[in-house]
Amino acid sequence: MLKTRFTELFGVEHPIVQGGMQWVGRAELVAAVAESGALGLLTALTQPTPGALVKEIARCRDMTDKPFGVNLTTLPTINPPPYAEYRQAIVESGITIVETAGQSPEEHLEVFKAAGVKVLHKCTSVRHAAKAQRLGVDAITIDGFECAGHPGEDDIPGLVLIPKAAEHITIPMIASGGFADARGLVAALALGADGITMGTRFMCTVESPIHQRVKERIVQSSELDTELILRTLRNTSRVASNAVSREVVATLDAGGRFEEVRDLVAGARGRQVYELGDPEFGIWTTGLVQGLIHDIPTVRDLVHRIVAEATELIRTRLPALTGPTAGG
Repeated sequence: MLKTRFTELFGVEHPIVQGGMQWVGRAELVAAVAESGALGLLTALTQPTPGALVKEIARCRDMTDKPFGVNLTTLPTINPPPYAEYRQAIVESGITIVETAGQSPEEHLEVFKAAGVKVLHKCTSVRHAAKAQRLGVDAITIDGFECAGHPGEDDIPGLVLIPKAAEHITIPMIASGGFADARGLVAALALGADGITMGTRFMCTVESPIHQRVKERIVQSSELDTELILRTLRNTSRVASNAVSREVVATLDAGGRFEEVRDLVAGARGRQVYELGDPEFGIWTTGLVQGLIHDIPTVRDLVHRIVAEATELIRTRLPALTGPTAGG
């Protein structure tokens, strides 16, 4: 067992978090993660209404009595969801762990803190992490450029971003972006983190609520098979490389406007990829780490394998590198 400041603060057995992925963070996956001893996160905005989120939280509780949380991502949009209502649904459902992401968590903190909710805030830069710490969040997730979804606009990979953030962050910190196995977990701990978040890796599990053909596509893909879309609009997102994402990149690189790709990047098409199993139908997110994913295990087997192998690495390989002690 690996104990860190994160496991102690959030009351989980293992220093592993399942990312709050749109269309993926549903009860069946989250409950399986919780049962494995890691921290699972329901994705609030995957549910169409705050009332539906309340029902999904209840469904998850029917599957597990272990701790789990909710991800609430706030992004600038023309027609924003009713974030305050989702927040209230979280509080009234008795959730005690929330991951905030996207914009500053400031507007949510007073309500969450008053309800005794621990807030884990996800950032893609040291400056945003430091600000969130000053605002009073309980822990930070620092998300490197390798990640799926929105990596920010600084393009700093985890090998630099994690230790740099560790120089400024005094509260527990989780490393995200590019993690799939024991080697990544041990590396993150060495770089100054208190655990890891995995998104793409948890997509490729038996309990992940996406189509089997999409899981198989991830296993077949390499670290070269992603695209960075919307770069020219400074709204970068790392997604799977397919005919649709390549068309988006080519259109915008040629000077095209967002209106020309709006239908191609529509979230409804991405949701259908996961539901119908056609990886070429629309935009869907996956990280560089897919190059390290070679199987589709159960969540329990995945988490226990990572923890067991990480413990073995720490106990055997790392001490062996220092050689015998003087006089030994």
